[in-house]
Amino acid sequence: MTSSNRVISVDATGKVQSVEEPGVRETRARLAQVAWLLDSSIPIPGTTFTIGIDALIGLIPVLGDLIGVLLSSYILSEAARLGAPRSLLMRMAFNVGVEGVVGMIPFAGDVFDAAWKANQRNVRLLDAWLDRPDRARRANRAFAVLLVLVVASFLALLGVAGYLLVRLFIPS
Repeated sequence: MTSSNRVISVDATGKVQSVEEPGVRETRARLAQVAWLLDSSIPIPGTTFTIGIDALIGLIPVLGDLIGVLLSSYILSEAARLGAPRSLLMRMAFNVGVEGVVGMIPFAGDVFDAAWKANQRNVRLLDAWLDRPDRARRANRAFAVLLVLVVASFLALLGVAGYLLVRLFIPS
């Protein structure tokens, strides 16, 4: 007989909520530590606000933001290794992308980066999925649909604006 070190979470009615495979708990703890280091490890004296090394690295123009995105991608790759669904990975990638793109704006981007805390957001999303996969899956799908609609709307508006500009500057 083989023994398994799986942890099974059951709700009050006896319904299985999640099954945690061996090593997942350690991975979750490691990712939480990495996210804390990147986003909140340095307290700002006299305030309750914290920043992480990601915000400090981001002060290096362009290169710092690229390094920050690479560091943030580690959490994303670990989520994929744990079997996270594509909708969750897309939501996590969106958080990293927003942090990376906005972070490229001098100073204001660094302030945003320090406040956005994409890594801790992503660890919370991953934890929510691992704890309650069904509930998290619905929320992530809704986010994915909304994101696709927003991007499609933006592209349509961009197309209309381009058409109107061409009509404005090139008389028929």
